Amino acid sequence: MKKFTTKMLCRAGIVAALYVALTLPLGTLAFGSLGFQIRPAEALTMLPLFYVECVPALFVGCFLANLLMGYSPWDFVLGSLCSLIAAALTFLAGKFIKNTPLKLIVGGIFPVAVNALGIPLVMILAGSAYAGYWFMAASFALTQVVWVYALGVPLYFAVQALRKKGIAAFCDNTTGKPLESSSSDPNA
Repeated sequence: MKKFTTKMLCRAGIVAALYVALTLPLGTLAFGSLGFQIRPAEALTMLPLFYVECVPALFVGCFLANLLMGYSPWDFVLGSLCSLIAAALTFLAGKFIKNTPLKLIVGGIFPVAVNALGIPLVMILAGSAYAGYWFMAASFALTQVVWVYALGVPLYFAVQALRKKGIAAFCDNTTGKPLESSSSDPNA
């Protein structure tokens, strides 16, 4: 198992905080109360294609957003678990698929499918379902496609460009480029 570095922990904290910050201001709109989930934070679900630390970060961010909004315990636990499963599957897609368009298509399918199929069940268990399961699944799939692909794909290419430029905050040991050391010691 890969050891989490300080940089990875910081990056995970930033992603979790961004998820919360992008979700809470939208209030009930972010939780599908009107039939569609307006949650641009779901664009962050493409980040596990680059970083393993985004898997737990997305879980924590979703958990905190759900907890702070005060919805049911079903949502804290199962809703966040949907994010964890989707993020783990997205990470695996990024690890095994090297073709960028295919990686984006397959990696994005997991947050769309897991949330579209799982969140309506969470809402039914919580007693907050506003329609039948399949209608809710279709509405969540539609909104997830928008956030994951329309915002997540540009985010993917932005992070990829920053990594190619060697911006240290976005690089890790898998880029093939050594990070610049602040010391003059070549062994540092």
